[in-house]
Amino acid sequence: MAVVQEFTYHAVDSVSGAAVKGTLEASSEASVVAKLKAQGLMPLNITAKSTTGLHTQINIPSLSGTVSSKNLAIFSRQMAALINAGLPLMRTLNILAEQTRDKKLQPAIIAVAGSVEGGSSFSAALAQHPKIFPPLMISIVRVGETGGFLGAALVSIAENYQKEAELHNKVRAAVTYPIIVLIIAIIGVLVMVTFVVPVFENMFKGLGSSLPLPTQILVNISHNMYWILPLIVIVVLVAWTWYMRNRHTDSFRRVWDPIKLKLWIFGPLTTKMAVARFTRNLSMMLSAGVPIIQALSIVGQASNNWKIEQAVRDIQDSIRAGKSFSVPLANAQVFPPMVPQMVAVGEESGTLSDMLASIAEFYEDEVATATEQLSSTLEPILIVLLGVVIGSMVISLYLPIFTLYGDLAKQH
Repeated sequence: MAVVQEFTYHAVDSVSGAAVKGTLEASSEASVVAKLKAQGLMPLNITAKSTTGLHTQINIPSLSGTVSSKNLAIFSRQMAALINAGLPLMRTLNILAEQTRDKKLQPAIIAVAGSVEGGSSFSAALAQHPKIFPPLMISIVRVGETGGFLGAALVSIAENYQKEAELHNKVRAAVTYPIIVLIIAIIGVLVMVTFVVPVFENMFKGLGSSLPLPTQILVNISHNMYWILPLIVIVVLVAWTWYMRNRHTDSFRRVWDPIKLKLWIFGPLTTKMAVARFTRNLSMMLSAGVPIIQALSIVGQASNNWKIEQAVRDIQDSIRAGKSFSVPLANAQVFPPMVPQMVAVGEESGTLSDMLASIAEFYEDEVATATEQLSSTLEPILIVLLGVVIGSMVISLYLPIFTLYGDLAKQH
């Protein structure tokens, strides 16, 4: 028996073009689509109301001023649906501006609509907002405009960003529970050191003997918590502020990005995500008809990893010299051996775009498998670490009592 869920939807009246939103109960998303079409509505976005739990991902508002991959996917898919239905571009933009709730995306759509109304092309209007609309999206839209297949181009953009959003969501969902455990552990240690240790210290004063070294260290830390705790907060805030200001600079990325690819547990996952993103984006751009040199330049910028950007520059130089795509790919020491081998086959057979899409699908599946294992790998490590830290503190607190009982036993 099918489980009935509640769905929220955004749609457009196929007669009047008015935006409509609401909720429906149905057994699946397909059922919602059928019900909306029966009412003369064109569905733009359908979302199942999700439940909460320990393994629900943590959603942190973006501090960078950019729009998330998920919202870009929704915008592209909605626009493709309206364009393919025959609505004029200006009317489509006005409808999307009215029903979009993203606080960064909505004003950008309004500004794009104004530019288009003033005579600018859609891609040129998008290019005026580089922090909102990535270069990859702008290039595909430009190709779609020129070739007369804007709707199809927007569909490919939506699928690309949807897959990217799904990858990031899986990673966030996998690390949510371990992060919660780590935060609870840190809070527990601070509470014990700040409030519990002084209580035991007052008990130890009546024993009339010197404290064991581990206990004395714990007591000294407790005495100095009035400056240690503010210092920790200040250091964390300064480090975070410095990171946010420098994370996009070449000097920082040149050092940090290669380290990310070699981190224990997270390194292989980061590599697989980078490969999946690179091959997916490049496949989409080649399929849309973007010249390979231009496509590589844009994909390199979108890779979000300095080492891959360097590899892309080497690939561009190789292609300009009339050489192979796969050789510099193999020399980059970033991509797994399978990638240049499959690319070489794609070059030889003239199916490079399809081969890149196959590579992307493979590594997206690999990321899904790795993220499922990530939580089960981190949880026992954090639990053991928590047990060691808390256990050591408890033993240190009770060590004077054990010592006292030992001394009494010797006296008798």
